Amino acid sequence: MAALVATSPGGDECLEEDEDELEPGLDEAEAEPEAGSGAKVAGDTRGAVLTRRGITLRVLLRDGLLEPARGVLSIYYLGKKFVGDLGADGTITWQETGQVFNSPSAWATHCKRLVNPAKKSGCGWASVRYKGQKLDQYKAAWLRKHQPNVPPAEESLASEGEEEEMPEDEEEEATREGRAPVPELAVTKKLEERSKKQQCKSLAEPAGTDHGPPAKRLESKPRVPVRYCTLGTRDSARSPQTLVEVTSFAAINKFQPFNVAISSNVLLLLDFHSHLTRSEVVGYLGGRWDTNTQLLTVLRAFPCRTRLGDAEAAGAVEEESLFLRGLSLVGWYHSHPFGPALPSLHDIDAQMDYQLKLQGSGNSFQPCLALICGPYYHGNPGVESKIAPFWVMPPPEQRPNDYGIPMDVEVAYIQDGFLTNDVLQEMTLLVEFYKGAPDLVKFQELWSQDQTYLDKLKGSLASRTPKDQSFTHVLEQIYSLLKLSS
Repeated sequence: MAALVATSPGGDECLEEDEDELEPGLDEAEAEPEAGSGAKVAGDTRGAVLTRRGITLRVLLRDGLLEPARGVLSIYYLGKKFVGDLGADGTITWQETGQVFNSPSAWATHCKRLVNPAKKSGCGWASVRYKGQKLDQYKAAWLRKHQPNVPPAEESLASEGEEEEMPEDEEEEATREGRAPVPELAVTKKLEERSKKQQCKSLAEPAGTDHGPPAKRLESKPRVPVRYCTLGTRDSARSPQTLVEVTSFAAINKFQPFNVAISSNVLLLLDFHSHLTRSEVVGYLGGRWDTNTQLLTVLRAFPCRTRLGDAEAAGAVEEESLFLRGLSLVGWYHSHPFGPALPSLHDIDAQMDYQLKLQGSGNSFQPCLALICGPYYHGNPGVESKIAPFWVMPPPEQRPNDYGIPMDVEVAYIQDGFLTNDVLQEMTLLVEFYKGAPDLVKFQELWSQDQTYLDKLKGSLASRTPKDQSFTHVLEQIYSLLKLSS
């Protein structure tokens, strides 16, 4: 994968050894203290002391400091919560996916890398909590009980070789700031048991974003974008509809962690969809992710023919077509009808969630792309809609309650040779869906002094239409349907 320079300050990575490697040789080490006084083996030598690294979940379970149970383990990291079950054998089962991990370090590293691909280690004993208390404190309690003569340096709260991370405990931070904690991720079913329909539905939920009856989402007063650096820590008084300027990777001396190529037919269909209504629209993106070349190719747009907030219907739209074509869910799009194609604070949080959801149960990094289309924003140069791709970088680890950073994504555009029947059919179905709706754009009215809304639509699609003119008459038929519909 292309290098993503660590988003945390240098030196915060834990040098923690993974307990998995220590487990096989522990049987002898565990047996001796149990047979004796619990402090040392025969000979009373310093090397015979069971060090912090030798204290595993199995040791704590065996000696009664922990008890196996469901949902007793948790990790809070950059606003995300992960919940795990503690097994009688000392293993951890992540409830979100059913994956089993042999140590707190392995689980913490896996979960943190889902949120922040640049994360190198998990600091498991300092990060994983048992019934709300850090595991490191249980390890310290075991040492005080069984090895009271161990020098104080050996009993520090950070495991040997570990460094305590900056505060990641969202609930504590939230309490100090007097705000409600960030809602936790849905931790209900194993990923393997989720149907593809549910997977699509979860990504289609941005349909609930911008709020209020569709007919009222008209040209409201302009929202002035703010720079990310002015946001600071989350503020409940700040409107979630605040627009934020995107940041380039070059501006912060980082590399874009993946490459993107988008088919012109994708842009044509989502641009067409965005032009139809004065309300926001939403859809998802199908494509492929190549781990070898780190290339995300977006090949199809799947418009959700639904009303805002109708997530159940949104998830049902086209999911069979997506997977039957051998495509993966690789992102989503939505529109800002009369505003700039910049993400709002709500969009940033939604995208951060989808990046985590699309990660799924895989161990490797997989990107999720977001596209915003601003069809009728008069600040766009010319009639062509601005379609902006963005991705969210987690906030710095020392500031876990900041907003994610919306990053501008560089994209290569692939000019398709012809319009597919699938695209033409989708366009026809969209016209049929919005026909007679109160928020349908009146295409015969003037958008500017000398152009109607239909002229604006045609002009925007012109640059995204294949050079093959054989479908021109079909497009004209669709445009005629629009006139009749409005």
